[in-house]
Amino acid sequence: MATNIAVAAQALLQARRSRQWLDALPEEGRPHSLEDVAAIQAAVAAELGPVAGWKVGAASPEAEPAGAPLHAATLRWDNTPFDAAEFNLIGIEAEIGYSLGADLPPRETPYTREEVLAAIATLHPTIEVVDSRFKAMGPDKLSHAADQGSHGALVIGPAVTEWRHITPPALPVRLSFNGQVVVEHVGGNSAGEPIRLLQWLANKGARAHGGLKAGMVITTGSCTGMLMVQPGIRARAEFAGVGAVETAVL
Repeated sequence: MATNIAVAAQALLQARRSRQWLDALPEEGRPHSLEDVAAIQAAVAAELGPVAGWKVGAASPEAEPAGAPLHAATLRWDNTPFDAAEFNLIGIEAEIGYSLGADLPPRETPYTREEVLAAIATLHPTIEVVDSRFKAMGPDKLSHAADQGSHGALVIGPAVTEWRHITPPALPVRLSFNGQVVVEHVGGNSAGEPIRLLQWLANKGARAHGGLKAGMVITTGSCTGMLMVQPGIRARAEFAGVGAVETAVL
């Protein structure tokens, strides 16, 4: 049975509006493929506002990436606390993000790695606040992905302009909650080296949205795993040689 994209998108949008969280998508709206996922994401994004960034990741360095468009209302460039009432579930992930300084519009010839590198302006430490429009964190992998990859908000830390020498898989990362270290290790991102993720977005993932544009922020997957938290948390992520980013959900 073909997936009814409109039914899926409206279910997710209604959950956002009403805060009546879903057990699952309606049967006719359940995605059966990554193409269904992308179509549902696009339909939801069209209602949520301009696409201002992306989240992208992969299960392994060899796995096909997957992404989700992020809208401007969920990007935060400072440490102003969030109201916990804005979220359903609250997860915290420390990530590395990149801000683009040039457009990468859709084209027939695939973008090379060097072209993607040339389009990057700055690197940033980031914290993603993970959320869900489901009662639990996505009843299945495709529904989870269709729900904006369980995105809640993205907090973007200070810009690093001299970033080409930085190798994210070799970066020590420390995540603290309320002053207590909860994760401290090196690397930690299942996708490995992140530039291939941006290259995939430029060549495939973002094509239906008009490609990648200057000013967009792209966060490249968790370096710490997702840690579920309760309201009252103050989180700080530190990447050695990069910097730190903080947020709070109160």
